[in-house]
Amino acid sequence: MSKLSFLSRRALQYRVSLFDPIRWRPSRSFSSVGEQQEPVSDSFYESSEGAAYGRLTGFGRNTLKTDIIHFLEGCDLSKSDVKFEYNNSFTPISMMLRFPSQSSYDAALRQTTRKGRLYKLDKINSGHWDITESHDGRTVLIQGIPSNAAREDIERFLSGCNFDPASFRFISRNAIQNTVKAVAVRVATGLEAVNFQIRKNRSLCFNAPVTVRVLQ
Repeated sequence: MSKLSFLSRRALQYRVSLFDPIRWRPSRSFSSVGEQQEPVSDSFYESSEGAAYGRLTGFGRNTLKTDIIHFLEGCDLSKSDVKFEYNNSFTPISMMLRFPSQSSYDAALRQTTRKGRLYKLDKINSGHWDITESHDGRTVLIQGIPSNAAREDIERFLSGCNFDPASFRFISRNAIQNTVKAVAVRVATGLEAVNFQIRKNRSLCFNAPVTVRVLQ
């Protein structure tokens, strides 16, 4: 074999090796495939699912937050996830519920159906929840105040209670014989609101018996 022929074949092998697709495949191709196939953590789906909101109706006037939480046991609701919606006379008309996930809302929907449809649960968006005022059991409603009672008379009735003077809201309605007032006022804590109700309910304000109720 001539030396020229031997050199020609070596040059040809070298040229082929330069374009060998296996040898010149990018070194990151295997790692990039591995990166694409990494499983996404469950927390990603949990955070992307987010909270779900519902509006509950059909409950009685004296229903408490805890009544609904017990009724929807297993749906991961706490007191902070329940808001009462009141009309202008502070009569409860619905409850706003915030569920931690869509699956919790679906479970609550099944539960209301399974337990005889005592309540009606409808889906709402977060905007309804945001605009609904939360009283957190810290607002007391005093009803039956005579129309000629002044603010000073009401503050005297509230003596001994740590209340916010800027939170006063007055409501007037026509009674059979006279116009009576209701006043909603916010106090420092939920415990103070309950104690005030126990002490002052059915007592006299400006010589008239009044009722005291805690707004939830």
